[in-house]
Amino acid sequence: MSNKRDLYEILGVAKTATQAEIKAAYRKLAMQHHPDRNPGNKEAEDKFKEASGAYEVLGDADKRKKYDQFGHAGNEGFGGGHGHQDMNMDDIFGNFGDIFESMFGGGGQSQRKTKREARPTPQQGHDINKEINITLREAFEGTKKEISYSRLVTCDTCKGQGAKAGTKVETCKTCHGAGQVQYQQGFFLYSQTCSTCAGKGFTIPSPCTSCNGQTRKQQYDKFTVTIPAGIFDGADLRVPEKGDAGIFGGPYGDLYLKVRIIADKKFKRKGDDVECTIMLTYPQLVFGCQLEIENIDGTKETIKVPKGCAVGERIVIPGKGFLVLRSTRRGSLIVTTQCHIPNKLSAEAKEELKKYSEIIGTTTESTNTGTISGFFKKFLG
Repeated sequence: MSNKRDLYEILGVAKTATQAEIKAAYRKLAMQHHPDRNPGNKEAEDKFKEASGAYEVLGDADKRKKYDQFGHAGNEGFGGGHGHQDMNMDDIFGNFGDIFESMFGGGGQSQRKTKREARPTPQQGHDINKEINITLREAFEGTKKEISYSRLVTCDTCKGQGAKAGTKVETCKTCHGAGQVQYQQGFFLYSQTCSTCAGKGFTIPSPCTSCNGQTRKQQYDKFTVTIPAGIFDGADLRVPEKGDAGIFGGPYGDLYLKVRIIADKKFKRKGDDVECTIMLTYPQLVFGCQLEIENIDGTKETIKVPKGCAVGERIVIPGKGFLVLRSTRRGSLIVTTQCHIPNKLSAEAKEELKKYSEIIGTTTESTNTGTISGFFKKFLG
Protein backbone atom coordinates (compact mmCIF):
# COMPACT_ATOMS: atom_id res chain seq x y z
CA MET A 1 0.00 0.00 0.00
CA SER A 2 1.40 3.36 -0.98
CA ASN A 3 2.41 5.70 1.81
CA LYS A 4 1.97 8.75 -0.39
CA ARG A 5 -0.49 11.38 0.86
CA ASP A 6 -3.80 11.82 -0.86
CA LEU A 7 -3.58 14.66 -3.38
CA TYR A 8 -7.00 16.06 -2.44
CA GLU A 9 -5.88 16.10 1.18
CA ILE A 10 -2.70 17.96 0.26
CA LEU A 11 -4.72 20.74 -1.40
CA GLY A 12 -7.38 20.62 1.28
CA VAL A 13 -10.31 20.04 -1.08
CA ALA A 14 -12.98 17.38 -1.44
CA LYS A 15 -12.91 14.80 -4.23
CA THR A 16 -16.00 16.49 -5.65
CA ALA A 17 -14.22 19.88 -5.93
CA THR A 18 -14.47 21.72 -9.24
CA GLN A 19 -11.38 22.58 -11.26
CA ALA A 20 -11.82 26.23 -10.23
CA GLU A 21 -11.86 25.22 -6.54
CA ILE A 22 -8.74 23.11 -7.02
CA LYS A 23 -6.94 25.98 -8.70
CA ALA A 24 -7.96 28.42 -5.97
CA ALA A 25 -6.75 26.04 -3.27
CA TYR A 26 -3.39 25.67 -4.97
CA ARG A 27 -2.99 29.43 -5.38
CA LYS A 28 -3.64 29.88 -1.67
CA LEU A 29 -1.03 27.27 -0.67
CA ALA A 30 1.48 28.54 -3.24
CA MET A 31 1.24 32.07 -1.84
CA GLN A 32 1.57 30.78 1.71
CA HIS A 33 4.58 28.50 1.22
CA HIS A 34 6.44 30.04 -1.72
CA PRO A 35 10.22 30.14 -1.09
CA ASP A 36 10.44 33.84 -1.89
CA ARG A 37 8.15 34.47 1.05
CA ASN A 38 9.92 31.96 3.25
CA PRO A 39 13.64 32.32 2.47
CA GLY A 40 15.75 29.50 3.97
CA ASN A 41 12.69 27.62 5.23
CA LYS A 42 13.10 24.01 4.03
CA GLU A 43 9.73 22.94 5.43
CA ALA A 44 7.92 25.69 3.50
CA GLU A 45 9.77 24.75 0.30
CA ASP A 46 8.75 21.09 0.72
CA LYS A 47 5.11 22.07 1.24
CA PHE A 48 5.27 24.32 -1.83
CA LYS A 49 6.62 21.45 -3.92
CA GLU A 50 4.10 19.02 -2.47
CA ALA A 51 1.20 21.34 -3.33
CA SER A 52 2.62 21.91 -6.82
CA GLY A 53 2.91 18.15 -7.36
CA ALA A 54 -0.69 17.67 -6.29
CA TYR A 55 -1.90 20.47 -8.54
CA GLU A 56 0.07 19.10 -11.50
CA VAL A 57 -2.18 16.08 -11.39
CA LEU A 58 -5.50 17.40 -10.12
CA GLY A 59 -5.25 20.59 -12.18
CA ASP A 60 -5.28 18.52 -15.38
CA ALA A 61 -8.64 16.88 -16.18
CA ASP A 62 -7.11 13.77 -17.80
CA LYS A 63 -4.53 13.20 -15.07
CA ARG A 64 -7.16 13.74 -12.41
CA LYS A 65 -9.41 11.12 -14.03
CA LYS A 66 -6.57 8.57 -13.99
CA TYR A 67 -5.77 9.45 -10.37
CA ASP A 68 -9.39 8.98 -9.34
CA GLN A 69 -9.42 5.54 -11.01
CA PHE A 70 -5.98 4.18 -10.21
CA GLY A 71 -4.55 6.40 -7.47
CA HIS A 72 -0.89 7.44 -7.65
CA ALA A 73 -0.11 4.60 -10.02
CA GLY A 74 -2.32 6.16 -12.64
CA ASN A 75 0.14 9.03 -13.22
CA GLU A 76 3.55 7.46 -12.93
CA GLY A 77 6.04 9.86 -14.47
CA PHE A 78 4.09 12.92 -13.35
CA GLY A 79 4.21 14.90 -10.13
CA GLY A 80 1.75 12.54 -8.53
CA GLY A 81 3.90 9.53 -9.28
CA HIS A 82 7.19 10.84 -7.91
CA GLY A 83 7.93 12.32 -4.54
CA HIS A 84 7.56 16.07 -4.40
CA GLN A 85 11.24 16.29 -3.41
CA ASP A 86 12.13 15.45 -7.01
CA MET A 87 10.29 18.46 -8.40
CA ASN A 88 12.36 21.27 -9.98
CA MET A 89 11.47 24.88 -9.07
CA ASP A 90 12.10 26.09 -12.61
CA ASP A 91 9.69 23.48 -13.93
CA ILE A 92 7.05 24.62 -11.47
CA PHE A 93 7.36 28.26 -12.59
CA GLY A 94 7.38 27.19 -16.20
CA ASN A 95 4.32 24.95 -15.91
CA PHE A 96 2.23 27.23 -13.69
CA GLY A 97 3.55 30.66 -14.65
CA ASP A 98 0.06 31.89 -15.54
CA ILE A 99 -1.07 31.30 -11.98
CA PHE A 100 1.81 33.28 -10.48
CA GLU A 101 1.25 36.09 -12.97
CA SER A 102 -2.42 36.29 -12.06
CA MET A 103 -1.55 36.51 -8.36
CA PHE A 104 0.80 39.49 -8.67
CA GLY A 105 0.49 40.76 -12.22
CA GLY A 106 -2.98 42.19 -12.76
CA GLY A 107 -5.92 40.55 -11.06
CA GLY A 108 -6.15 37.33 -13.01
CA GLN A 109 -5.13 38.54 -16.46
CA SER A 110 -1.86 37.49 -18.00
CA GLN A 111 0.59 40.33 -18.23
CA ARG A 112 2.58 38.88 -21.10
CA LYS A 113 2.88 41.63 -23.65
CA THR A 114 1.80 40.71 -27.15
CA LYS A 115 2.98 42.44 -30.24
CA ARG A 116 0.73 45.15 -31.60
CA GLU A 117 1.12 47.94 -34.06
CA ALA A 118 1.53 51.20 -32.18
CA ARG A 119 0.62 54.45 -33.89
CA PRO A 120 0.84 58.02 -32.62
CA THR A 121 -2.40 59.22 -31.10
CA PRO A 122 -3.36 62.78 -32.06
CA GLN A 123 -3.79 64.93 -28.95
CA GLN A 124 -5.32 68.39 -28.65
CA GLY A 125 -3.01 71.30 -27.89
CA HIS A 126 -3.13 73.28 -24.68
CA ASP A 127 -5.19 76.42 -24.20
CA ILE A 128 -3.32 79.70 -23.67
CA ASN A 129 -4.38 82.38 -21.18
CA LYS A 130 -3.45 86.06 -21.52
CA GLU A 131 -4.63 89.38 -20.08
CA ILE A 132 -5.52 92.46 -22.08
CA ASN A 133 -5.95 96.02 -20.74
CA ILE A 134 -8.51 98.45 -22.18
CA THR A 135 -9.88 101.82 -21.06
CA LEU A 136 -13.39 102.32 -19.72
CA ARG A 137 -14.25 104.28 -22.85
CA GLU A 138 -13.07 101.37 -25.03
CA ALA A 139 -15.30 99.05 -22.99
CA PHE A 140 -18.19 101.50 -23.61
CA GLU A 141 -17.66 101.81 -27.36
CA GLY A 142 -16.09 98.47 -28.20
CA THR A 143 -12.63 98.32 -29.74
CA LYS A 144 -10.09 96.29 -31.68
CA LYS A 145 -6.76 95.28 -30.13
CA GLU A 146 -3.68 93.72 -31.64
CA ILE A 147 -2.51 90.63 -29.75
CA SER A 148 1.04 89.32 -30.04
CA TYR A 149 2.44 86.23 -28.31
CA SER A 150 4.42 83.02 -28.87
CA ARG A 151 2.70 79.68 -29.32
CA LEU A 152 3.28 76.19 -30.74
CA VAL A 153 2.12 75.65 -34.32
CA THR A 154 1.99 72.55 -36.49
CA CYS A 155 5.30 71.91 -38.24
CA ASP A 156 4.83 72.86 -41.88
CA THR A 157 7.68 70.59 -42.98
CA CYS A 158 6.33 67.25 -41.76
CA LYS A 159 2.69 68.40 -41.53
CA GLY A 160 2.56 67.36 -37.91
CA GLN A 161 3.72 63.77 -38.47
CA GLY A 162 7.14 64.10 -36.83
CA ALA A 163 8.99 61.99 -39.42
CA LYS A 164 11.01 62.89 -42.49
CA ALA A 165 9.27 62.72 -45.85
CA GLY A 166 9.17 59.15 -47.12
CA THR A 167 9.58 57.66 -43.63
CA LYS A 168 7.16 56.78 -40.86
CA VAL A 169 7.00 55.90 -37.20
CA GLU A 170 7.70 52.32 -36.17
CA THR A 171 6.40 50.07 -33.42
CA CYS A 172 8.94 49.96 -30.59
CA LYS A 173 11.06 46.84 -30.90
CA THR A 174 11.72 46.68 -27.17
CA CYS A 175 8.16 46.65 -25.82
CA HIS A 176 6.43 45.68 -29.10
CA GLY A 177 4.07 48.62 -28.84
CA ALA A 178 2.95 48.03 -25.25
CA GLY A 179 4.77 51.05 -23.80
CA GLN A 180 5.90 48.94 -20.84
CA VAL A 181 8.35 46.12 -20.29
CA GLN A 182 7.88 43.39 -17.72
CA TYR A 183 10.31 41.12 -15.93
CA GLN A 184 10.06 38.47 -13.24
CA GLN A 185 12.15 38.12 -10.13
CA GLY A 186 11.33 34.90 -8.42
CA PHE A 187 7.68 34.94 -7.46
CA PHE A 188 7.05 38.59 -8.33
CA LEU A 189 6.37 40.38 -11.61
CA TYR A 190 7.46 43.95 -12.26
CA SER A 191 6.44 46.41 -14.96
CA GLN A 192 8.12 49.66 -15.89
CA THR A 193 7.93 52.26 -18.63
CA CYS A 194 9.87 51.29 -21.72
CA SER A 195 13.03 53.38 -21.84
CA THR A 196 13.39 53.00 -25.61
CA CYS A 197 10.11 54.69 -26.55
CA ALA A 198 9.44 56.50 -23.23
CA GLY A 199 6.15 54.65 -22.91
CA LYS A 200 4.73 55.77 -26.27
CA GLY A 201 4.91 52.34 -27.89
CA PHE A 202 6.55 53.68 -31.05
CA THR A 203 9.77 55.31 -32.20
CA ILE A 204 10.65 57.73 -34.99
CA PRO A 205 13.84 56.40 -36.66
CA SER A 206 14.13 59.43 -38.98
CA PRO A 207 12.68 62.47 -37.18
CA CYS A 208 11.81 65.64 -39.05
CA THR A 209 14.81 67.98 -38.98
CA SER A 210 12.60 71.07 -38.69
CA CYS A 211 10.76 70.09 -35.50
CA ASN A 212 13.09 67.28 -34.35
CA GLY A 213 10.20 64.84 -34.36
CA GLN A 214 8.03 66.96 -32.02
CA THR A 215 5.42 67.58 -34.79
CA ARG A 216 5.19 71.28 -33.87
CA LYS A 217 7.44 74.27 -33.26
CA GLN A 218 7.44 77.66 -31.54
CA GLN A 219 6.23 80.66 -33.52
CA TYR A 220 5.55 84.34 -32.80
CA ASP A 221 1.96 85.14 -33.73
CA LYS A 222 0.09 88.42 -34.10
CA PHE A 223 -3.56 89.15 -34.91
CA THR A 224 -6.36 91.61 -34.17
CA VAL A 225 -9.20 90.74 -31.81
CA THR A 226 -12.55 92.53 -31.63
CA ILE A 227 -13.72 93.43 -28.12
CA PRO A 228 -17.48 94.02 -28.02
CA ALA A 229 -19.09 97.14 -26.56
CA GLY A 230 -20.37 96.57 -23.04
CA ILE A 231 -17.59 94.17 -22.03
CA PHE A 232 -17.05 94.11 -18.26
CA ASP A 233 -13.92 93.88 -16.14
CA GLY A 234 -12.71 90.30 -15.63
CA ALA A 235 -14.58 88.92 -18.65
CA ASP A 236 -12.96 86.05 -20.59
CA LEU A 237 -12.94 86.21 -24.36
CA ARG A 238 -12.43 82.87 -26.13
CA VAL A 239 -10.60 82.95 -29.45
CA PRO A 240 -10.96 79.48 -31.05
CA GLU A 241 -7.85 77.63 -32.30
CA LYS A 242 -5.44 80.36 -31.25
CA GLY A 243 -3.84 78.21 -28.54
CA ASP A 244 -1.06 75.65 -28.99
CA ALA A 245 -1.16 73.15 -31.84
CA GLY A 246 -1.94 69.55 -30.98
CA ILE A 247 0.67 66.81 -31.38
CA PHE A 248 0.61 64.37 -34.31
CA GLY A 249 -2.10 66.35 -36.06
CA GLY A 250 -4.33 66.91 -33.03
CA PRO A 251 -6.58 70.02 -32.99
CA TYR A 252 -5.42 73.41 -31.74
CA GLY A 253 -6.27 74.65 -28.27
CA ASP A 254 -8.01 78.00 -27.69
CA LEU A 255 -6.78 81.41 -26.57
CA TYR A 256 -8.54 82.94 -23.54
CA LEU A 257 -8.19 86.69 -23.05
CA LYS A 258 -9.08 88.07 -19.62
CA VAL A 259 -10.19 91.69 -20.00
CA ARG A 260 -8.88 94.20 -17.46
CA ILE A 261 -10.48 97.68 -17.57
CA ILE A 262 -8.39 100.68 -16.53
CA ALA A 263 -10.19 103.04 -14.13
CA ASP A 264 -11.33 106.38 -15.58
CA LYS A 265 -10.81 109.70 -13.75
CA LYS A 266 -14.23 111.15 -14.56
CA PHE A 267 -16.57 108.24 -15.14
CA LYS A 268 -17.41 105.04 -13.28
CA ARG A 269 -19.37 101.96 -14.21
CA LYS A 270 -22.03 100.43 -12.00
CA GLY A 271 -23.76 97.51 -13.61
CA ASP A 272 -24.61 98.79 -17.07
CA ASP A 273 -24.87 102.44 -15.96
CA VAL A 274 -22.32 105.19 -16.45
CA GLU A 275 -21.94 107.43 -13.42
CA CYS A 276 -20.31 110.85 -13.10
CA THR A 277 -20.57 114.02 -10.99
CA ILE A 278 -21.13 117.60 -12.06
CA MET A 279 -20.08 120.74 -10.17
CA LEU A 280 -22.76 123.45 -10.01
CA THR A 281 -22.78 126.87 -8.40
CA TYR A 282 -25.14 127.61 -5.56
CA PRO A 283 -27.35 129.83 -7.74
CA GLN A 284 -27.61 127.05 -10.34
CA LEU A 285 -28.83 124.67 -7.65
CA VAL A 286 -31.26 127.24 -6.25
CA PHE A 287 -32.73 128.54 -9.50
CA GLY A 288 -32.32 125.38 -11.53
CA CYS A 289 -30.73 125.37 -14.95
CA GLN A 290 -30.33 123.58 -18.22
CA LEU A 291 -26.84 122.70 -19.38
CA GLU A 292 -24.90 120.51 -21.80
CA ILE A 293 -22.50 117.81 -20.59
CA GLU A 294 -20.18 115.38 -22.33
CA ASN A 295 -20.72 111.62 -22.00
CA ILE A 296 -17.83 109.13 -21.77
CA ASP A 297 -17.73 108.67 -25.55
CA GLY A 298 -17.59 112.43 -26.23
CA THR A 299 -21.21 112.82 -27.26
CA LYS A 300 -23.17 115.80 -25.89
CA GLU A 301 -26.15 115.37 -23.61
CA THR A 302 -28.49 118.07 -22.30
CA ILE A 303 -29.63 117.78 -18.69
CA LYS A 304 -32.13 119.82 -16.70
CA VAL A 305 -31.32 120.69 -13.08
CA PRO A 306 -34.56 121.30 -11.17
CA LYS A 307 -35.12 124.36 -8.96
CA GLY A 308 -33.92 123.91 -5.42
CA CYS A 309 -31.79 120.94 -6.40
CA ALA A 310 -30.02 119.35 -3.44
CA VAL A 311 -26.38 118.37 -3.43
CA GLY A 312 -26.12 114.66 -4.25
CA GLU A 313 -29.22 114.63 -6.45
CA ARG A 314 -29.06 111.88 -9.13
CA ILE A 315 -30.21 112.95 -12.56
CA VAL A 316 -30.92 109.89 -14.74
CA ILE A 317 -30.73 109.87 -18.53
CA PRO A 318 -32.04 106.48 -19.74
CA GLY A 319 -30.46 104.66 -22.68
CA LYS A 320 -27.14 106.50 -22.49
CA GLY A 321 -25.15 103.94 -20.50
CA PHE A 322 -23.30 100.75 -21.44
CA LEU A 323 -24.70 98.42 -24.08
CA VAL A 324 -26.01 95.25 -22.44
CA LEU A 325 -24.05 92.33 -23.92
CA ARG A 326 -25.90 90.22 -26.49
CA SER A 327 -28.81 92.69 -26.65
CA THR A 328 -29.73 96.11 -27.97
CA ARG A 329 -30.59 97.57 -24.56
CA ARG A 330 -28.46 100.14 -22.78
CA GLY A 331 -28.04 101.25 -19.21
CA SER A 332 -28.42 104.86 -18.07
CA LEU A 333 -26.18 107.88 -17.68
CA ILE A 334 -26.44 108.99 -14.04
CA VAL A 335 -25.23 112.48 -13.12
CA THR A 336 -24.80 113.32 -9.43
CA THR A 337 -24.87 117.00 -8.48
CA GLN A 338 -22.19 118.65 -6.37
CA CYS A 339 -21.92 122.27 -5.22
CA HIS A 340 -18.83 124.25 -6.11
CA ILE A 341 -17.50 126.14 -3.05
CA PRO A 342 -14.96 128.81 -4.06
CA ASN A 343 -11.78 129.00 -1.99
CA LYS A 344 -11.24 132.71 -2.68
CA LEU A 345 -13.68 135.60 -3.09
CA SER A 346 -13.14 139.24 -4.04
CA ALA A 347 -14.02 141.88 -1.44
CA GLU A 348 -17.07 142.87 -3.45
CA ALA A 349 -18.24 139.24 -3.67
CA LYS A 350 -17.82 138.83 0.09
CA GLU A 351 -19.97 141.87 0.81
CA GLU A 352 -22.68 140.76 -1.60
CA LEU A 353 -22.67 137.24 -0.09
CA LYS A 354 -23.05 138.69 3.41
CA LYS A 355 -25.96 140.83 2.25
CA TYR A 356 -27.55 137.76 0.69
CA SER A 357 -27.09 135.88 3.92
CA GLU A 358 -28.79 138.65 5.88
CA ILE A 359 -31.71 138.61 3.48
CA ILE A 360 -32.34 134.84 3.61
CA GLY A 361 -31.40 134.55 7.28
CA THR A 362 -28.71 132.66 9.13
CA THR A 363 -30.77 129.88 10.70
CA THR A 364 -32.47 126.82 9.27
CA GLU A 365 -35.41 124.94 10.67
CA SER A 366 -34.98 121.25 11.40
CA THR A 367 -37.46 118.97 9.66
CA ASN A 368 -38.25 115.29 10.01
CA THR A 369 -35.49 114.37 7.56
CA GLY A 370 -33.03 113.20 10.19
CA THR A 371 -30.86 116.37 10.08
CA ILE A 372 -29.84 118.58 13.00
CA SER A 373 -29.96 122.40 13.24
CA GLY A 374 -27.27 124.80 14.47
CA PHE A 375 -27.17 128.37 15.89
CA PHE A 376 -25.31 131.00 13.93
CA LYS A 377 -22.72 133.07 15.84
CA LYS A 378 -20.57 134.91 13.28
CA PHE A 379 -18.84 134.68 9.92
CA LEU A 380 -15.21 133.66 10.03
CA GLY A 381 -13.99 135.83 7.20
